[in-house]
Amino acid sequence: MSETYSPAMELEGELRINKDDFAIASVEDEIRADGLCRKLLSRFYFSLLEAGMSPEEATALANGADYYVRDFVVGYKHRNLFDERPEIVRQFAGNWYIVNTIEPSIEELAGHLAGVRAFYRFLAARGDISAPFGAAVERECDELAYYDDRIRSFWEIEGGGYVEWERECTLKDR
Repeated sequence: MSETYSPAMELEGELRINKDDFAIASVEDEIRADGLCRKLLSRFYFSLLEAGMSPEEATALANGADYYVRDFVVGYKHRNLFDERPEIVRQFAGNWYIVNTIEPSIEELAGHLAGVRAFYRFLAARGDISAPFGAAVERECDELAYYDDRIRSFWEIEGGGYVEWERECTLKDR
């Protein structure tokens, strides 16, 4: 009798990470990294369920992390998920999310950031990221008042004010 395949079977054992496989230098690399991130996010989701979280809560956190990881880190920044450069979450929440969302709201953003925080905690617990970087991500996720102000100030931009607004929380790497 053959066993029916399920994504959980693929993730039952410890998912081993080769961080170099997440590097992006070409379209093919981006496609590969996206697939690897999808598998890792799936493992994250199942770990939340295994820890006793309801499917609805786990789905909300995994979806928030997925949006950040696959759309922003991989799709927009073309960055290796394990590249520990500070301010990546701040770039996402304080700029990219705002300009790439029809009606950005702090409530929706807070949901995404809850998923990002939980995902990076998952990576830190696995030893995939350093504790100092994990702590930096936590701090960036907690800056909700700053992000709320960024959303409000975005809607108040007039004339050539966008350049100044963008400069305050730039998407450019420093």
